[in-house]
Amino acid sequence: MEQKVVIKIPAMADAKTKQKAMEAATDILGIDSIAADLKEQIMTIIGQMDSIAIAKRLKKIGKVEIVSVGPAKEEKKEEKKEEKKEEPKKEEPKKEEPKKEEQKAEEKK
Repeated sequence: MEQKVVIKIPAMADAKTKQKAMEAATDILGIDSIAADLKEQIMTIIGQMDSIAIAKRLKKIGKVEIVSVGPAKEEKKEEKKEEKKEEPKKEEPKKEEPKKEEQKAEEKK
């Protein structure tokens, strides 16, 4: 099962440290994708791997704090739900238009 691990690295303040952190994380087997945000000093790692092994590797760079560990597919489901909610809203105005036409036909009679 794929996991999504979010790790906060306070020492990751510049591009050089970010590069070192990404290189340290890529050595671990089972990682599918890595994303790092310098502003928030957060690294997001997705794949089938051990979150403790990632933390141990990243400790070489500085202090590491595991923010969250969870399933990787959770976000995709939420996005699909939001898209489904938007679609019925588009259909509602279409339903109102025929009613207006029927009212106009009744007024002519």
